[in-house]
Amino acid sequence: MTEAAPEIAEPASTTGPPARGPRRWPWHLAAALVYIGLGLLVMGNFVGAPSDRVSSHLANDNTWFEWLLSHGAYSVRHLSDPLFSVRQNYPVGVNMMANTSVLGVTLPLAPVTMLFGARVAYVVWMVLGLAGTAFATYWVLQRWVVRSRTAAFLGGAFAGFAPGVVHHANGQPNFVSNFVLPFIVVTVLRLGVTGRWLRDGIVLGLLVTYQVFINEENLMVTALSCGVAIIVYAALQPRAAWRRAKHFLLAAAVTAGVAGTLCAYPLWFQFNGPQSFTSLPTYQSWGEDLVTYVTFARDTIVGDPIVEKTMGHPEQNSWFGWPLTTVVVIAILALVWRSVTVRVAAITAIVLAVFSMGPRIRWGGTYTDIPGIWHYIPDDLPVIGLLVPSRLTFGVVGIFALIIAVAFDALTRVPRRSRPVRLASAAGMLAIVAALVPLIPKPLPAAVDERPPLFITSGAWKAYVPEGRSLIPLPPPNKFAGRDALSWSAWAEHEFPVPEGYFLGPNENGIGRAGVASSMLTRLVNRTVKENKVPLITPKVRAQVQDDIRRFRGSVLVLRARPANDNVRQMVDQLVGPGEQYADAWVWRVG
Repeated sequence: MTEAAPEIAEPASTTGPPARGPRRWPWHLAAALVYIGLGLLVMGNFVGAPSDRVSSHLANDNTWFEWLLSHGAYSVRHLSDPLFSVRQNYPVGVNMMANTSVLGVTLPLAPVTMLFGARVAYVVWMVLGLAGTAFATYWVLQRWVVRSRTAAFLGGAFAGFAPGVVHHANGQPNFVSNFVLPFIVVTVLRLGVTGRWLRDGIVLGLLVTYQVFINEENLMVTALSCGVAIIVYAALQPRAAWRRAKHFLLAAAVTAGVAGTLCAYPLWFQFNGPQSFTSLPTYQSWGEDLVTYVTFARDTIVGDPIVEKTMGHPEQNSWFGWPLTTVVVIAILALVWRSVTVRVAAITAIVLAVFSMGPRIRWGGTYTDIPGIWHYIPDDLPVIGLLVPSRLTFGVVGIFALIIAVAFDALTRVPRRSRPVRLASAAGMLAIVAALVPLIPKPLPAAVDERPPLFITSGAWKAYVPEGRSLIPLPPPNKFAGRDALSWSAWAEHEFPVPEGYFLGPNENGIGRAGVASSMLTRLVNRTVKENKVPLITPKVRAQVQDDIRRFRGSVLVLRARPANDNVRQMVDQLVGPGEQYADAWVWRVG
């Protein structure tokens, strides 16, 4: 690696030999098809029967995002406010901006959801989210950073299918849909370069606005990453930074104006609207374990679920494996004094990694007594208080993708004056590829997911649920149970509202929590299922349940008819009177 990598300034074609010939589209098409193929591989256990599968790892989140897809379809069909919904937690509702509503995806995918259903749309979303992130990174790298398309392809593949990204594909497509972030990063780092501060500021403002409606947390991680990179660049290259300062600040002001104007009301609604909250202290303790940087993730071809027994069950954001981490460290050491880009990236990665360790340092799955930097950050700090520390590692993922591409590109441009040099260059490229091979993902685990009862799928429920009333599935959706019931709402595309639910909302002090305080009805159903016997129903308990039903404005209780639910059926009979069986469901008219 005797030649420095091109810096992120002008397009790669202006800093050396052209990277793109007149027939460049076949390369782009081939890259896109490979990425889509990898996405299909990841979702391979879903593709054959998408309407009958759910994640074995994060089933609740899987169903939640299907519900969000139905929310997008419902909002389009009824031209309703997408920022708030009463189709869950009826009649109080859910602040969709305060949750992971992903309106930037669910609204465009509304036609797919309406035509094929939320479960099919979910698989489409996941495949396109993975492939789209990879291709967006590839495009940015080959356009502005490196000259070698192969280098850009490898960097894009890692960004889209890194172990941490694939881990979230088990049920959280919002952390898979990172296709806007590469464009945000390159636009930020090139502000002040072209002199077109007005255009660049508007473009960045629009990109930031769109990302707000995909994943605010990853936007925050990206903003922090870019902020650290800018400070480091200014410290390392003060004269160059000063020359760019005027146009950079003008463009940044335009960005703030555009994004601030477009996002002002949605963000105000998120933090001050109904059912809003200020922080999520429950998740503040999630930090990255340093050992995971050299550990293989469960969902890679060499990964093993047994590692979770020693490392615990954190999000596997930084599980890069020892070969890749070693290769990246060597690449940084080889290029750090030749490339400002690499120096800035390396320092930024270290800062993010340190902060991502959370409030207590963890080593090999065991918490130590050493406090992390996050220990000194207040849990209720505005905006930052909503960030999960371990997810700062997403910034490290992006930097690893950059180093992979830059290092491979530098090796392709080593002067081939002698055979030993050629062999060393080839060995370096082979080492990079070899370090990536163990991280190839394997199909994510999936389980059979029952379709809703015929009472739901046939539309028979319509005769039982008049306007302004709710359908109460048993158990009602909640953070402990009721995932199956929430899937009924997603399948029906929100045409009937349900009480309680699986979402984030405020507690009595305005602090975020999962769901709401369980009603007596929910507690009774959950207890009956857990203990496998009918509890004692007293007049007081019966009265409390009647109060719950009135509060939910319920018109019908619905229970899937199966032997395992016989105790629940007997209990409900005691609460509201005998029900009637409709095919594979028991129903009780209550209003």
